[in-house]
Amino acid sequence: MSSSNSLKKKFSSEKKKIAASNTNSVVRTRFDKVLSQKFSSDGSLYGKSILIKDNIAIKDEELTCASNLLKSYKSPYNATVIDRLNDASAAITGQTNMDEFAMGSSSEYSLYGSVKNPYDLKRVAGGSSGGSAAAVSEGLCDIALGSDTGGSVRQPAAFCGIYGLKPTYGRVSRYGLVAHASSFDTIGILSKNIGDMVDVFSVIAGFDSKDATSSKEKVLNKKYYHQHGLPKNVGILKREVLSDIDDEIAKNYDIILDFLIKNGVNLVEIELPYFKYCIATYYILTMAEASSNLSRFDGIRYGTREKTSNLDTTYTQSRSKGFGPEVKRRIITGTYILSSGYYDAYYSKALKVRRLIKQKYNKLFSKLDCIFIPTTASPSFHLKANLDDPMKMYLSDMFTVPVNLIGSPALNIPGGKIKKNLPIGFQIVGDSFKEETLFRFAHSLERAKLFE
Repeated sequence: MSSSNSLKKKFSSEKKKIAASNTNSVVRTRFDKVLSQKFSSDGSLYGKSILIKDNIAIKDEELTCASNLLKSYKSPYNATVIDRLNDASAAITGQTNMDEFAMGSSSEYSLYGSVKNPYDLKRVAGGSSGGSAAAVSEGLCDIALGSDTGGSVRQPAAFCGIYGLKPTYGRVSRYGLVAHASSFDTIGILSKNIGDMVDVFSVIAGFDSKDATSSKEKVLNKKYYHQHGLPKNVGILKREVLSDIDDEIAKNYDIILDFLIKNGVNLVEIELPYFKYCIATYYILTMAEASSNLSRFDGIRYGTREKTSNLDTTYTQSRSKGFGPEVKRRIITGTYILSSGYYDAYYSKALKVRRLIKQKYNKLFSKLDCIFIPTTASPSFHLKANLDDPMKMYLSDMFTVPVNLIGSPALNIPGGKIKKNLPIGFQIVGDSFKEETLFRFAHSLERAKLFE
């Protein structure tokens, strides 16, 4: 049946909200198409509005990855997640701002300008899925999709006070997601409540023959993901690690731990495996993969092309003017890592360290149901605060990148507000393909309303 009057009112209201928003979170909308679209009320996502990060393909819509190099490029096909959302009668209302090619932790590296935090317009929304997080937080949609390579769903979710899921690697098809680092990239979900997240996860998760890395691991019936229940054994940070975290984040962390103890959960202090090596390992591997993946963007087959007198200069000028500073930094570093004489010194060693990290986490998950840690060490920082210090920006992901190295699922949950009403978050990290553990834990904490 066609859109009901109530749906038309809802979408019209969201259109007005987006137009009035000051967060710069949405780069384009498609309400005209949505309002003329036919939706089945039998669809599991009927009536839900969903915004899509601008690196996920929607047929006949622009797909720019917030980069000048892909300005005005339109996708000729749908990503698998888009087809599945359409089949469930979701309303895809537009696309969100992001860090260029998903490379960043603040959504400041964008063709469209910086995304601003809805709680403080002078602060970042996080990255690289900052637009999706800010839009959900501000009420511009019900749910949003983002991508998570090193924390790009969970960190902005924490900064914007919402839920953010990075599924197990291979759980959700990457077909139609513009590649950043192929062995790390996942499509994630952002929502204001855990119920909406579960509903979307149940639709988009599952095997896809179009994606060679897609897993055939069984996806449970949705009802199992909607159950609540606290885990029995939970790994937590040692006290000495908490000294490096904002005092108010540590305080809220203890509030949740006290709740868990009172409800019979066994808390086990752990050391995060090879923690001090995770950032270096992550950036060596992802920059190398990014260098390879982004070699296809040359201005010849598609994208912005500079007109010059010869082909070599066309390649050089197109890429030099098309890519922004952070993308160029990572391409150059990644190319260096993969070059003759440095491959064994850096890339090969990083692969070995990644394997060791994964093995250590597997041992932990043989004894623990999940791990519960802060998502970030501090709340959202001011715009431009870290732009001149790439290393400081990279270190802001220290609690999120280990999860991408091992491929496990992780869920950011809202952790209250601190200082000047700034949201924070904590993440539940589970064993591979055990998303139900995360959801049940989150349902229980949501019901407890610890910070309301």
